[in-house]
Amino acid sequence: MSQPNDSQLQPQAEGLPFPTICDVPATSPLRWLARGFADLRACPIPSLFYGFCFAGMGLLITMVFEHAYEYTSALTSGFLLLGPFLAMGLYELSRRRGLGEPCALLPTLTVWKRNAGNLGIFAVVLGVIFLVWARASLIVFALFYTSELPNLTGFLEQILAMENLEFLLVYFGVGLLFATIVFAVSVVSIPLMLDRNQDAITAMLASIGALARNPGAMLVWAAFIVGLTVLGFLTFHLGLVVLMPWIGHATWHAYRDIVEPEAAAH
Repeated sequence: MSQPNDSQLQPQAEGLPFPTICDVPATSPLRWLARGFADLRACPIPSLFYGFCFAGMGLLITMVFEHAYEYTSALTSGFLLLGPFLAMGLYELSRRRGLGEPCALLPTLTVWKRNAGNLGIFAVVLGVIFLVWARASLIVFALFYTSELPNLTGFLEQILAMENLEFLLVYFGVGLLFATIVFAVSVVSIPLMLDRNQDAITAMLASIGALARNPGAMLVWAAFIVGLTVLGFLTFHLGLVVLMPWIGHATWHAYRDIVEPEAAAH
């Protein structure tokens, strides 16, 4: 039986039912990471291609803004906020592997065409959040940063030494607020749009519902994402080559566990 093409799928998007969210245990992220690592091992070349892209962007940000860390922190945070959108190719690799299809890089580079309109809406939403966060970051630096602005190494040393504690509390508090918003609207939204041609609003609402219904698993999953990402940055971005593809593949399996398959939902 032939697969429907993108033009055949698009008109059906409006009639899709609202996704059914499943309950998952708090230990589920361990299973997602195990499955994601299996995907990484099965598709090493295309997966590492995306990993090098993530690492390259991180290195570029650090090099360009080495002596203006107030901008580097905002752009690095924005890089993390936009991560779910940048990882679309990794989701597609996991989807294809689950269907028994070959792990080819080329088809994943244009996967956004499958639901371009709604992915574009979602990208705009993330872009707006990123711009607001970047402005909020600069304001926090202006109001609370009392020391001379350091380079990247000096800034990390101040964090580890717990200097300028008021600034650190405000900065990370504001950052946590924006990160929570992005995590809530994106935890399963892009895989849902790619897999079912779902509209952007429904996908984001389903993502928020997934967080509300499974706070324990989502908290553990967020902690893993943050921890692995920070580890990648602390290894001078080299760790991102492996860690970001691993997170991307695991995110696909998180979606498959959290959102009930279409056939079962019907």
